[in-house]
Amino acid sequence: MIGEAAMRQVSVEKLFADNKDRLGLTWLAGQQGGNRVLTGDSALKPTIGQVGHMNFIHPFRIQILGAAESTYLRGLPEDELKRSIEQLFTTELVAIVVANGEPVPEFLTERCNTHHMALFASQQPSPHLVDVFRLHLSRVLAESTTLHGVFLDVLEMGVLITGASAIGKSELALELISRGNGLIADDIVELYRISPDTVEGRCPAVLRDFLEVRGIGILNIRTIFGETAVRPHKLLRLLVHLEDHGNETFTELDRLQVNATYQDVLAVPIRKVTIPVAAGRNLAVLVEAAVRNFVLNQRGIDSTKEFIERQQQLMENGG
Repeated sequence: MIGEAAMRQVSVEKLFADNKDRLGLTWLAGQQGGNRVLTGDSALKPTIGQVGHMNFIHPFRIQILGAAESTYLRGLPEDELKRSIEQLFTTELVAIVVANGEPVPEFLTERCNTHHMALFASQQPSPHLVDVFRLHLSRVLAESTTLHGVFLDVLEMGVLITGASAIGKSELALELISRGNGLIADDIVELYRISPDTVEGRCPAVLRDFLEVRGIGILNIRTIFGETAVRPHKLLRLLVHLEDHGNETFTELDRLQVNATYQDVLAVPIRKVTIPVAAGRNLAVLVEAAVRNFVLNQRGIDSTKEFIERQQQLMENGG
C-alpha cells in the first residue's frame, strides 16, 4: 500500500550546515535569511531553477557568482553594478554564493544584510558548487512516499517484496540475506523520486539493520551476518508481489505471462512480478531467477517470446 506523495523542503540554514565542510562555506551576511526554504522542483515556476550561475533572465533560487560573473560585475560602472546586484533580489531568491575565493562586492554584502538574504563564500570553483548543490537538493527535495514490504539488494538490483501480512516476506528476506543478498529496509520503505524516471528506496533511521521474523523476533542483520549484509539505499528496479494460492488455483495460473506488468511508484513505472506462494516452492531461488530474467529483459532478451517463436516455427515446419 503506497502512502501519499509528500513535497519536501529544506531551509537555507540546513543546506549550509550539510555542505559547510564539503564546500568550505563561510556565512558572510544575511544571517536572518537562514529560515528561508527551498521546495521541490514541481513547486517552481518553469522559468525558475534551483541552483546555477548568476542569471537575470531565468534566475536561480541559489545564485552562484563564479570567476566570470565576478569579472563581469567588476567591469561595470558603479551605478550599473548596484543596479545589477539589486536585480538579484527577486522574491524567489533564497541565497547567494560567491565562489572561487572571489572578492565580495561591498554593496552585495550591504544589500544581503538589508534584505535578510544569506550570503555565502567558498574557495571552491563555481562549477563544483553547482554540481554539489544540485545533487544534494535532488536527494533532499525528492518527492517521497512510503510502501509496506521488505526492500532488498538482490544480485545488485533493488527489489521490493510485497504481499499480505504473514505470507512470509520476512522469512523470504532472511533466506535471501543468508544467500549473500543485502537488506535495506523491513516493513516500512521510504521511496524518493530522485530524477524523472528513478526511484530510490531508503530505510527509516529507527528501523535500520533490523528484520522482524515471526517466531524469532527482531533480528539485527548487521550483527548476525556482518557489515556486507545491509545497504543504506538502492534504486528500486523490481517489485515482487507474493500471492497465496491453493493447489487448485495454482494449477489454473497462466504459465506463459507474455505481457510484462508494471506498477506506478511516484509516477514512475516499475516492473512487477507476481510469485504464487505454495507448499514446496523455493521462493528465494524464484526471486533470484526473476531478477536474472529481468536483467535479460533489460538487454532485450525475452525467454518467453523466444519459446513461443520456437513453437510457432516448429508448427510452421510441420513439427
